[in-house]
Amino acid sequence: MATIRDIAKKAGVSPATVSRVLNNDLTLSVTDETRIKIIKTADSLNYSKVNRHIKKRVALIQWYSQSKEQDDLYYMMIREGIEKRSQLYNFEVVRVFNSDLNKIEGDIDAIIAVGKFSNEQIKQMSQVSPKIVFIDDNQFINGYDSVLSDFKSGVDHVIDFFIKQDIKNIGIIYGEEHSTDDLRIIPDKRFDYFKQYLSNRNLLQEKYCFKGDFTKKSGYEQMKSAINTLNKLPDAFFVTNDPMAAGTLQALQEADISVPNQVQIFSFNDTSVARYVNPELSSVSVETEEMGKSAVDILNDLLNNERHVAFKLELATKLVLRDSTKS
Repeated sequence: MATIRDIAKKAGVSPATVSRVLNNDLTLSVTDETRIKIIKTADSLNYSKVNRHIKKRVALIQWYSQSKEQDDLYYMMIREGIEKRSQLYNFEVVRVFNSDLNKIEGDIDAIIAVGKFSNEQIKQMSQVSPKIVFIDDNQFINGYDSVLSDFKSGVDHVIDFFIKQDIKNIGIIYGEEHSTDDLRIIPDKRFDYFKQYLSNRNLLQEKYCFKGDFTKKSGYEQMKSAINTLNKLPDAFFVTNDPMAAGTLQALQEADISVPNQVQIFSFNDTSVARYVNPELSSVSVETEEMGKSAVDILNDLLNNERHVAFKLELATKLVLRDSTKS
């Protein structure tokens, strides 16, 4: 039977490091690569330990369809972060789309819920497992761990970027969503922060605000509406996700309106879409993969620490400047 010393020798680390990794000691400072190497080595040697060979099954509840994930890479990148980090803890990840809990087979030890959910859906999840970590949905007030992005600072920095150019007529194309059971309306927090910032400076112009649904088609339609209804477009538009921003570029190009010379466009999320359009989109970068990884780290503590206390983790954003804005 393999021992910790056998694993340490084959992995090229100390027995103490192996012991701490296999006991999920998060205070140990080692790289992800080293953790994965130790776990894979233990598996290859058929190492058996009570708290290791009982594999935890984690349901990854995704509020959108599989086809929507392909359209909006934001959620795909979060999922990839979840799956990568789950290897460290030997979690089996069971994917469930559209919040369809009826499709889960077998026992579930914990849940990572990605997206926006109604109170009824959360109640159903808690009946499967009370151990839930939410990503992109602030459920901290209800006692659940929540991993979020700092939308407010991202929005504030975009507006500051334009105001420093002496641009004060700023438009926005934003979205509104519903939970998959239609019991909850989810407003766009970025729009709320946009309104708050400009209203405080007496710069908000409601006629420059257009609401869509976060798809490329919607971005195209809202920009077409702006072109057709406004006597003059604002000098800049903030668009609250990359697919919508790609749609706005298409509408502006069809109308022979130059970006960024006549209208500047600043997007949000900074998925690969932002780099594969012409002109490339300036965008607020969100650490999507890190959101997924952080959720798994929190879940591991939730499963193993009897004194775990729920908390809200908010990751910073940063501006990435490209050709759709003037430097």
